[in-house]
Amino acid sequence: MSHPQLAAALFDIGNGQGLRQFTELAMALLLSSLIGLEREARQKSAGLRTHTLVGVGSALFMEVSIHGFGALDGMDGVVLDPSRVAAQVVSGIGFIGGGLIFVKRDAVRGLTTAATIWLTCAIGMACGGGLPLLAIGATAVHFLVIRGFSKVSGRIGTAPSLDHVELRLTYRTQHGLLGRMLELCTGNGFRVTDVQVETSTDDERLSAEVLLRLEGTGSAHRLVEALTELDGVRGVTLGRRNDSTE
Repeated sequence: MSHPQLAAALFDIGNGQGLRQFTELAMALLLSSLIGLEREARQKSAGLRTHTLVGVGSALFMEVSIHGFGALDGMDGVVLDPSRVAAQVVSGIGFIGGGLIFVKRDAVRGLTTAATIWLTCAIGMACGGGLPLLAIGATAVHFLVIRGFSKVSGRIGTAPSLDHVELRLTYRTQHGLLGRMLELCTGNGFRVTDVQVETSTDDERLSAEVLLRLEGTGSAHRLVEALTELDGVRGVTLGRRNDSTE
């Protein structure tokens, strides 16, 4: 192929490999890199490289979906549906997003990063689909939400901090009493993290001592008052523990 023919092929928009398509890939590269840089600066699990590859890859899938099957157009029994490839991209990106989400001590981590990957995929698809204004607008929305909304939520109020307490209870062993004590704990805004029961004989009546480790946002003093009112509870000792080393 001569140089004039090669140049004509590269800049022929009609064959799906022209200047327009390379421009769309370059825009996907730029926009996804901007999002990746923001994630990299925050030291998230998915940073610059991941977001850039997702954006460019999604744009390329859209280019293939729109232009890659042009040779089959018009053939008998062939019906082209460019949206089918796009739909598979949307489904496939869920595997990457799902790998970024994990649970640690009942707290979900990585949801925002997974959502950012999902948005970067959509931006890349918009670039590859010839919708640059929507892609630019979605990128701007990303920075508005990540940067702006965090400040707004901070002004609205922070989540109440968890209180870590220990309760040592002495009680007469009777059917269902320990269960009622645990229900009171959960009903007053605490989660039971540990239960240690010691049984002993006192004054010919079987008694027990239980150590409850709790965490939550409720009032520990109200919980103690409620526990002392239970029939069979002899004493309640309240203490707090420091979980900073865990």
